[in-house]
Amino acid sequence: MSLLMENQFCELPPDKAIDTKTFLDTVSHIPAFFDCLGSKVFSIIKSDINGNITKIRAVYVTNPAKYTTLEDILVAEREAHGAEWPKIGATLALMWLKRGLRFIQILLQSLADGDRDENNPNLIRVNITKAYEQALKRYHGWIVQKIFNAALLAAPYRSNFLKALSKGEEVKEEDCLANMRQFLVNYTATIDAIYEMYTNLNAELDYTV
Repeated sequence: MSLLMENQFCELPPDKAIDTKTFLDTVSHIPAFFDCLGSKVFSIIKSDINGNITKIRAVYVTNPAKYTTLEDILVAEREAHGAEWPKIGATLALMWLKRGLRFIQILLQSLADGDRDENNPNLIRVNITKAYEQALKRYHGWIVQKIFNAALLAAPYRSNFLKALSKGEEVKEEDCLANMRQFLVNYTATIDAIYEMYTNLNAELDYTV
């Protein structure tokens, strides 16, 4: 069983409401994805995702009945913090978390779509670069961008990455990609719903770190 298939996201209801507990339980397995990329440099993104999950969970456990959905948390924090919102609490943590999750989504989708460097078909740098440029680069200053460029040079071979996703098992590439596409269905829908929620609540911030 692959790492992705063991931790699939649930299908969203028609109103796209995201159950907080279910989301946190599922997303807590996502940081292990970065171990598949090999380089310790990617641990920066992994650590960031772990930290943001912890911050959101810390808010949720204070009142699970009140914070049934992720939107419940954002709306409550908006009412509680006034002008400080949205750059505060679980709202800020989820804002950064969704960007890390989008990075993973674009990387996997790029692989599933067959994007590759024809001159170096067993490298995934083109896929990682696409994901970084679309999901994270605009929010990073030049120092963080340089760290990412170092990570890119240490990216694993495509075959090794797919094997790591399959937890070391020898799996045909087409089977691994099929699992990837299946995982992406609910995963992508969930991330899209979070982005849509931030847009609707005017909670998105555009600053660099």
